[in-house]
Amino acid sequence: MQAQLAQAPATSAAPLLAVRDVSVVFGGIIALNGVSFDMKQGHILGLIGPNGAGKTTLFNCLSRLYQPSKGDILMEGVSILKRPPHKIAEIGIGRTFQNVALFPNMSVLDNVRVGTHAHTNGDIISDALRLPRSTSVEAAINKKVDDILGYLDLRGVAHAQVSGLPFGTQKRVELARALAADPKILLLDEPAGGLNHEEVYVLGDLIRRIRDERGITVLLVEHHMGLVMSIADHVVALNFGKKLAEGTPAQVQSNPDVIKAYLGSKDQ
Repeated sequence: MQAQLAQAPATSAAPLLAVRDVSVVFGGIIALNGVSFDMKQGHILGLIGPNGAGKTTLFNCLSRLYQPSKGDILMEGVSILKRPPHKIAEIGIGRTFQNVALFPNMSVLDNVRVGTHAHTNGDIISDALRLPRSTSVEAAINKKVDDILGYLDLRGVAHAQVSGLPFGTQKRVELARALAADPKILLLDEPAGGLNHEEVYVLGDLIRRIRDERGITVLLVEHHMGLVMSIADHVVALNFGKKLAEGTPAQVQSNPDVIKAYLGSKDQ
């Protein structure tokens, strides 16, 4: 593991992603309260916390589904908050969802092809007339999709309808679609949910490989503490919308406030 970390891309002074004093208020309910942290390029960052801690709210801010009430989110030093959700993939942010969000009546192949649209500039005339530019773009897309299907061991189900596949396979399809958009940062929302012990082990190895082999920085929201602590370089713990602790997995695991949030105390 240490050898893998030593090969991670060198970081510049500025973080790849910076969350700055982000707050989200729904009516009178404070979902996030002044959360700040930096994410370095080439790292796997684990975002943990009990149910209701604000993890998914923060994820939805990063993917532009929610607008913070206060604060800013910077990608490579530039605020992302003026970008609409459908433009977020263009700057290199991709995500999966806690509840798989695929097109169930489409094939695996077509679901993954959807992920390539963030970086294609086809036009209806070229596509209709099958002009050389259009056919070359399509050939490049087909090669990219095939490579990703092979990378995630999905070629065998490429033409299968997604709705008929096991849940674990559907999760890999959603991951394949996110990778097809060539993200710089991959947001993984509860990727271990619904997986058995062996599948979780395989998932952890896959997430490390994606970071090491494809150079993608990963932000992981996950309840499975064994997974987070075994693969994360840095961990941020939330509770009741506030940052509770931050540091290496060992530092966060041993933090008394984190232990109290997860296990409670005799005073509670």
